[in-house]
Amino acid sequence: MSDKHVAVLMGGFSSERPVSLSSGTACADALEGEGYRVTRVDVGRDVAAVLSELRPDVAFNALHGPFGEDGTIQGILEYLEIPYTHSGVLASALAMDKHQAKHVAKASGIPVAEAKAMSRFDIGNAHPIKPPYVVKPVREGSSFGVVIVQENQSHPPQIIGSSEWRYGDRVLVERYIYGRELTCGVMGEVALGVTEVVPLSHAFYDYDAKYAEGGSKHVIPAQISPNVYQKIQTLALKAHQAMGCRGVSRSDFRYDDRFSENGEVIWLEINTQPGMTPTSLVPEMAGHAGHSFGELVRWMVEDATCLR
Repeated sequence: MSDKHVAVLMGGFSSERPVSLSSGTACADALEGEGYRVTRVDVGRDVAAVLSELRPDVAFNALHGPFGEDGTIQGILEYLEIPYTHSGVLASALAMDKHQAKHVAKASGIPVAEAKAMSRFDIGNAHPIKPPYVVKPVREGSSFGVVIVQENQSHPPQIIGSSEWRYGDRVLVERYIYGRELTCGVMGEVALGVTEVVPLSHAFYDYDAKYAEGGSKHVIPAQISPNVYQKIQTLALKAHQAMGCRGVSRSDFRYDDRFSENGEVIWLEINTQPGMTPTSLVPEMAGHAGHSFGELVRWMVEDATCLR
């Protein structure tokens, strides 16, 4: 039994609100099961006032996407001197900006795909790089706005320059990496197991494949050679440390084994607020390492600090 009062921050106003509510509810339920006093906070623009009144011992950050994952809420918590989970202001902001994160990863010797950041309005009718390639928003989570341009497409998709595009004007145009989707979580300074994510009804691991029931199959441990498995764990930990992450993070990779068993391993991005829903990857990885969901969230609360 703990006398700590934990405010679980969830919901918010990003495109990922539904996932955050699901993550937050699962974490709040588990923390109550571990004996903490829990207040569930559906985060609005008045969050600083709400937290000033609550004065919790710890804020458990279960927010996803902009404002929750990009250093914004972390800055508010620093200002209020409330210890919090996950990464601090700088690491959160850096990891959320896919272009800057790629620079830091590359400088640390982590293999990344060639890419360039540009205004979506500059893409026009000509391919910015040779297809196949991927266009993704620079600052969004959960595969929102990801467009794959196939080899045989004669011009870029019109949606990117249209008024229907809701993901900001800066996009990253990145070489498409063939292969398998692998992901590896980090807990503290320890790399967890490597999972292969197999989308069942989608062309790639998009939002629905991540969060819809039956959208994807998780294979843990991934059925790959021991040296590739170990390499991915090493790179995930290296990325966590290079960005200055704290608590838990998860790095996503592509592994192209079409031509050789060792193949090509490419780091795609790091997620500083990985999903904590019943179907989420990091809780599965922690379970594979012998930590129950309750133990995982307890560890995260006990790890919480300011100035992360």
